[in-house]
Amino acid sequence: MNEINFDLQRYAAKARQAAAEGAVLLKNDCNVLPVAPGSKVALFGRSQFNYYKCGTGSGGLVNTKYVVGIAEALESKDGYEINQAVKQSYLDWVQEHPFEKGSGWGKEPWFQEEMFLDADLVKQASKDSEAAIIILGRTAGEDQDNKAEAGSYLLTEAEEVMLEMVCKEFERTVVLLNVGNIIDMKWVEKYKPSAVMYVWQGGQEGGNGVLDVLTGRVNPSGRLTDTIAREIEDYPSTANHGGSKRNLYQEDIYVGYRYFETFAKDRVLYPIGFGLSYTTFETRTERIEQSNDSVRIGITVTNTGNKPGKQVVQVYCEAPQGKLGKPARVLAGFAKTKELLPGGKQSVEIEINFKTIASYDDTGITGCRSAWVLEAGSYIFHVGDHVRDAKSCGSIAIGKLQVLEQLQEAMAPVVAFERMRCASDGSLIYEPVPIRTIEPKTRRVETLPNEIPYTGDKGYKLADVKSSMVSMEDYIAQLSDEDLCCIVRGEGMSSPKVTPGTAGAFGGVTKRLEAFGIPLACSADGPSGIRMDCGNTAFSMPNGTCLGCTFNEALLRELYAYAGLELRKNHVDTLLGPGMNIHRNPLNGRNFEYFSEDPFLTGRMVVAQLHGMNPYDVTGTIKHFACNSQEAHRNTLEAVVSERALREIYLRGFEMAVKEGNAISVMTSYNPINRFWSASNYDLTTTILRGEWGFRGIVMTDWWAKGNDEGKEGSVQNVAAMIRAQNDLFMVVSDSEQNARGDNSAEALREGTVTRGEYQRSAMNICHYLMGTTAFNRMHGLETELDKALAAFREEEGNVVLDILSVPVEKESVVSGEVFDISRGQSTFLRADLKERGMYRVELTCRAGTENSELAQIPVSIFHNAEFLHTITLTGADSEWKTYTVDIQQPILQKHTHFKFVFSQSGMEIKEFRIIMTSSLEERIQQALSVPGGQI
Repeated sequence: MNEINFDLQRYAAKARQAAAEGAVLLKNDCNVLPVAPGSKVALFGRSQFNYYKCGTGSGGLVNTKYVVGIAEALESKDGYEINQAVKQSYLDWVQEHPFEKGSGWGKEPWFQEEMFLDADLVKQASKDSEAAIIILGRTAGEDQDNKAEAGSYLLTEAEEVMLEMVCKEFERTVVLLNVGNIIDMKWVEKYKPSAVMYVWQGGQEGGNGVLDVLTGRVNPSGRLTDTIAREIEDYPSTANHGGSKRNLYQEDIYVGYRYFETFAKDRVLYPIGFGLSYTTFETRTERIEQSNDSVRIGITVTNTGNKPGKQVVQVYCEAPQGKLGKPARVLAGFAKTKELLPGGKQSVEIEINFKTIASYDDTGITGCRSAWVLEAGSYIFHVGDHVRDAKSCGSIAIGKLQVLEQLQEAMAPVVAFERMRCASDGSLIYEPVPIRTIEPKTRRVETLPNEIPYTGDKGYKLADVKSSMVSMEDYIAQLSDEDLCCIVRGEGMSSPKVTPGTAGAFGGVTKRLEAFGIPLACSADGPSGIRMDCGNTAFSMPNGTCLGCTFNEALLRELYAYAGLELRKNHVDTLLGPGMNIHRNPLNGRNFEYFSEDPFLTGRMVVAQLHGMNPYDVTGTIKHFACNSQEAHRNTLEAVVSERALREIYLRGFEMAVKEGNAISVMTSYNPINRFWSASNYDLTTTILRGEWGFRGIVMTDWWAKGNDEGKEGSVQNVAAMIRAQNDLFMVVSDSEQNARGDNSAEALREGTVTRGEYQRSAMNICHYLMGTTAFNRMHGLETELDKALAAFREEEGNVVLDILSVPVEKESVVSGEVFDISRGQSTFLRADLKERGMYRVELTCRAGTENSELAQIPVSIFHNAEFLHTITLTGADSEWKTYTVDIQQPILQKHTHFKFVFSQSGMEIKEFRIIMTSSLEERIQQALSVPGGQI
């Protein structure tokens, strides 16, 4: 890719390819698919009118210029002749049953009411159409989990009736699952549709990607990244999912296929790695070569069918049970071929590092406690299409125990419980989990950083450190205690100091810090694209599960290279993603952001994304570190998990991202793990992340996360505990200098419960990071040819706001009509800086200009934080000033909020715009925040 050519059409084409390659075909009886373009198709399911491009919450709030849903794509010139009688029946019904948005953040419904079909309509449609396509839709998101009930994990009665009627009447029936995560699939056996395909949530090009696969333009090559079991109760984590205070990870390392392939093969409907193609492949192992620390397997793939297609070669390792006990098979490597023509061949080499097939001994049973080991015995490799299909291709012999990495006890649980284990005869047994023997606070005291004596301002700037004129230590010595307390506080949401509408600003958040040459970096949600609540648009990419199912690392690198350019174009330094938590259970509401139940696959996908972004001096903040396996009660729910499961499952992908992907920004999770909230977990963020993995970047909290001292409840005010753990940034406050959330930093420094050296250490981490950002370059007027090209693209694109008019609001504020660009197709952006949060209304006083005819139609649409508020449409006869009032239905809980005015036609005159507080909630908010652990 030409790095200076940020081409939205190429970006869209790459995203369309990803959506198509992520689609997983589970069933295709009698080669019903592909369906030739131009065929007569009846489209069923109300989700055709509400395509889910992504889930909800911070991972899905991307403002886009367009979204191509499945129905729109199918009705395009390259699609099908859609049965209009069926479509009209749905349109009439939807008028009476509109889309249900829910009551706000975390309260959206996961499904939309389905229409009960008329039998005569379906019968007639089967006569008039060559095939039926049924779309089933589910969303998912932050702060709410899926449930094992109808309308969430299970189908509703109306959906079941639809499947029964359509499958009965139509000879060719295709079911498309527009969902963020796997759902119950027993209905396939019951209703026997001809074809079934997970198309996930494919972003703004998702519909086009689906069309490509349906028509055969693209041969499906997606593979499942999760095991689909018969019942939700079959997943070993279900018994310990959904708690309000604590979840015991009793399944231990036996997550997903690791459990099913070892203990419960008969409970699987579709195994991990499974996915059908329109063609067939032959996979032949040519050689296995062993070196000191890895195995290389040479494989030849031949397309033996009659259609072009791509194959995913998967290698699984069967390790000896030894003393530790192990899963029957573990994904050890994979490769995706190029598109092979019929008869075409490709040779691939898959290298498997010994660490990938090693085990972590947290008991000492091998004689090497707290170590990654290879136990003696035969390691058998299986190559194939999926975990169940893979056949033995050879093995290596390990003569005696090998210690790959000797570490130390870290993050061991305090609560006693039993975990699953595979006995030597392959049976399921339980054993006690090793309990913590080393106090983290003792380890912290032993490794305290030296305090750098305070020197006051010596005139050093951060640029002097970058140019090696002064050491970082001498530079940081200039910062006072107040400076150190301020630099660890990020500001947001929608900080006026960085790109409008983004999640947070950090670094030079005060005038003093800025005077030391510290730039302000910008962070923005989220994994599927840049969220800018001011109304700026960005590209919405397929969700994490869809991208994982591509098994295509090269594709993800290319896609996220465009994302990197888009970040740089919008002056965003880090994208708050990728999300890389493990699909421990299908009911986690945020699984759509994440990739898989497998840590190795997750790690490879994240490494690819980081490699795509990093060349443009922007990056991703990998999250949520760690064990964010449930959304309900996520601020308080403790994950109680063994060291072995942490090392092998929940931390493994993060380790790969740091060591192989050069990750330089990490976000901790909301939840506590083994007695410590993640943001204050010393062993997590210092012992393991920095000490063992060599991480040299920044660690930030999730937004308004808690920290704690052991044995005490978590609190958003306990920033001192976070700094002790080397979680460098608390995100976010409205005003760092004023300590807007009343954190305990200054108090803790005075009392000595945290040292000045620890705050200096975090300040150095932050400054090291900032020196490598484009924010640093912008502060010093350094503009590359790439920056110039992206600036030109912004101008050409229009409506991209990097600077915005600020309107201070006490009780009421008036904006003159002179600030509005009322030209056709133009938009005006305003930021209201509120003194008090609460309920507000807005008033727009406008009229039609005298140059309009009386029949002219002159609309303006008003948006608040990218949410549509109201459209005012004048006629040419509305020549007198008139004031239109719009109440904002939801309370405004942030002190910076954005308005956007879109003028679809010229001819309007604006006298003034007013922002009026109708009810203050500031006192109630401050009271809530003053309570330890308080949240808005």
